[in-house]
Amino acid sequence: MGYVFLMSALLMGATKGYCGKKTSGSMQSYSDAMLINTLRMFLCIIIGSVFVLAGDKSFSAFQLSPYLFFICAISGISTSFFVVTWIVSVKRSAYMMLDVFLTLAVIVPLILCNILFDEAIKPLQWLGFIMLVIAAYIMCSYNNSIKEKITMRSFLLMLVCGLSNGVSSFAQKWFTYKSVRASAAVFNFYTYVISAIILLTCFIIVSRNENKSNLLSPLKHIYGYVIVMAVCLFLNSFFMTKSAEYLDSVKTYPLSQGGALILSTLMSVIFFKEKITVKCVIGLVITFASLLIINLT
Repeated sequence: MGYVFLMSALLMGATKGYCGKKTSGSMQSYSDAMLINTLRMFLCIIIGSVFVLAGDKSFSAFQLSPYLFFICAISGISTSFFVVTWIVSVKRSAYMMLDVFLTLAVIVPLILCNILFDEAIKPLQWLGFIMLVIAAYIMCSYNNSIKEKITMRSFLLMLVCGLSNGVSSFAQKWFTYKSVRASAAVFNFYTYVISAIILLTCFIIVSRNENKSNLLSPLKHIYGYVIVMAVCLFLNSFFMTKSAEYLDSVKTYPLSQGGALILSTLMSVIFFKEKITVKCVIGLVITFASLLIINLT
């Protein structure tokens, strides 16, 4: 069942990524990115409310212990960093380049879950992860061959994006370990409540000196994409949280990011006309082999 949830999360993530790339051209500043992501968070809150009430039909389902709420807060803070840096980074770099950094950041939940929850990582699984890193390096080289080399600013943005996604992934697993009654829907509901508060606050601060009449201009032609992205964002994180209930971190997150790397490459070639090269094919083959090693060990 865990693999079914994981595949569902991958499909939602790929759809979200496509919409994100299509809308990235409308982002002219950080305030634009914060505004659009704030709206996405509020839509996710509405979706989360529906999921929680549909599962329990009682407002008592929203109750969390302070400890579980703290985990949700970690998730919400890291999600805030992730969504803004993602949409700004994808505007600056080739689409698949972001997945390279997200793949490398898988080490965050792997190590933390190994230390805190005693999740064993077999030597062959470490080999599979090392192969995944090699594949990511090859894909990075491939990206440089089709676009200009990344600047230090873009590198730092993608690094923050990857690390924040790694922390968010760990928070999902952390919640599943410590929660007895609360559902994945509740976890994601509070994640987006906290994220919305943070992004709205940052947006107000960043945009205080901007022309207020132009603040909503980026939404004129992309509001449909924003709605689809919100639905896919919530479902992606919901399915990932459900998957974390069934699968160990060493399988959940490398498979998720490795699968995303493959899907983003195919999407880049098919929809965004980024040419495929021998390096790209080699990177994909190594990625696929590493996922087999990790999941069959």
